[in-house]
Amino acid sequence: MVELKTDTSIDAMHTAGRVVASALTAVRKAADVGVSLLELDEVAREVLRGAGATSPFLGYRPSFAPTPFPAVLCVSVNDAIVHGVPNDYRLRDGDLVSADFGAELGGWVGDSAVSFTVGTARPADVRLIETVERALAAGIGAAVVGNRIGDIAHAVGTVCRAAGYGVPDGFGGHGIGRRMHEDPAVPNEGRPGRGMRLRHGMVLAIEPMVIGGGTDGFHAAPDGWTLRTDDGSRAAHAEHTVAITRAGPRVLTAREGD
Repeated sequence: MVELKTDTSIDAMHTAGRVVASALTAVRKAADVGVSLLELDEVAREVLRGAGATSPFLGYRPSFAPTPFPAVLCVSVNDAIVHGVPNDYRLRDGDLVSADFGAELGGWVGDSAVSFTVGTARPADVRLIETVERALAAGIGAAVVGNRIGDIAHAVGTVCRAAGYGVPDGFGGHGIGRRMHEDPAVPNEGRPGRGMRLRHGMVLAIEPMVIGGGTDGFHAAPDGWTLRTDDGSRAAHAEHTVAITRAGPRVLTAREGD
């Protein structure tokens, strides 16, 4: 069941989204050679505390997970695609980092992700990140009243595949609102003109993921959470919470300067 949000509720979700944007900005600023992933998680926790918000990630346990998620931030490095668990790994020069974060404030949730490099960037990583951001922008551009879920999926997948990258099957975006994961699912590939029609008041988390080696295979790491590429190539991930409105898509987790 898909809940259509009122304009007032969308404004409240924007408030939660600003917390998410602030946290990801702070995490990106703090990420440097020698900084541990646990230290980045603490940066995100501090933003939550300062805003009086809580984490929809902490303690979350979907059906596939062996344990509840132990952090407020997912940090996926290099060949990790998504769901990276913060640990004592210290960032190295040239690492590719994908940070995914959510916040709940006033009963509403925001969710967003960004990929970036630490220190000296590899040209291949720059292209990977640019592509996943273009895919996200294409998905947002298709998120208009009257279109269908398949139009978003097609827009995202077309950008990813045209660049020669792999797309992990079964993982994509989702509805969002009172809970982090709501209906409908928003795949990262699909046929245009198919699926649920988009209506004013729907709010979606659109989140492309790309695998640099061009293959689609992935596997779960021993922690049961982190998804890694089968071919060992690097991956990137981007996400925004987006409201479908009659005036066009409204990005509720936009970061300053993006």
